[in-house]
Amino acid sequence: MKPEQMELLLRDCTLCPRECHADRLHGKKGYCGMGSTVVAARAALHMWEEPCISGRRGSGAVFFTGCGLKCCFCQNREIAIGDSGLEISTERLADIFLELEQEGAANLNLVTGAHDVPQILNALEVAHQKGFELPVVYNSSGYEKVETLRLLKGYVDVYLPDLKYMESELAGAFSHAQDYPERAKAAICEMVRQTGPCEFGEDGYIRKGTIVRHLILPGHTRNSIKVLEYLHETYGNEIYISIMNQFTPIYHQENYPELNRRVTAREYEKVLDAAVELGIENGFFQEGETAKESFIPAFDYEGVQTHSKTEDRVKIRKGENKKE
Repeated sequence: MKPEQMELLLRDCTLCPRECHADRLHGKKGYCGMGSTVVAARAALHMWEEPCISGRRGSGAVFFTGCGLKCCFCQNREIAIGDSGLEISTERLADIFLELEQEGAANLNLVTGAHDVPQILNALEVAHQKGFELPVVYNSSGYEKVETLRLLKGYVDVYLPDLKYMESELAGAFSHAQDYPERAKAAICEMVRQTGPCEFGEDGYIRKGTIVRHLILPGHTRNSIKVLEYLHETYGNEIYISIMNQFTPIYHQENYPELNRRVTAREYEKVLDAAVELGIENGFFQEGETAKESFIPAFDYEGVQTHSKTEDRVKIRKGENKKE
């Protein structure tokens, strides 16, 4: 991406559906909480994605600080609200991609990076010039603008979006985004258009395609079944659907008491039964104790900090500490 194009996108930011028009280029922060500099909280092999993404090798996950959605139940809230992370240069981000490849990652997993798409594209271009070859996974809340996704065409091999809500009332209550269903549906349509049907290598890892995740919320199985109905009726076996029961009630909700518990086994079985009745064949479900805080990664800057003495100063956003 040309510097002038990136500057234009950040000077009047409309990268996500919030369209806050913040001048991020000159010190203003967008709805996402971020300025023009990339902030990341972790870059390491991640073992807890779907089997075709993590497998035995692990997915090279880069967790970007900031988010344009900010769900009240977010398990990654520490970074979603911008409280944790290191400011890094585009060059450092490109090096991180290369380092994850050298560590044996099966793919590069960009986690919630919609607000950093211009910088990510530049970092990918630099990395590719240095020999980077991993498949790129774009891991998203689903709350995306089609225009921004089109910038990613040719750079992203696998899309991994959520489809959280089909009920706009829930989207407004839990994520302050009543337009989430229509935005996410349009975004997933563009993702599938770019990737086509899912394709896998002989090693079982996905090489291209779209996997849509849905996290069941306690007390809201009707919304979940509507999500499955929409996805299957629209895409059939062209996509994979990942049905997740790992909702973790980390933050007490006074206004939404139903969110102060985990999803019950009966609720999960109800949604899985619906998936079977619908005829969904390509999908994933979770077993065991997935609703544990221990499944949430530690945002301790692993893999983000540099060991180079020539690296420019990076600022630790959490507290007032700085590292030279």
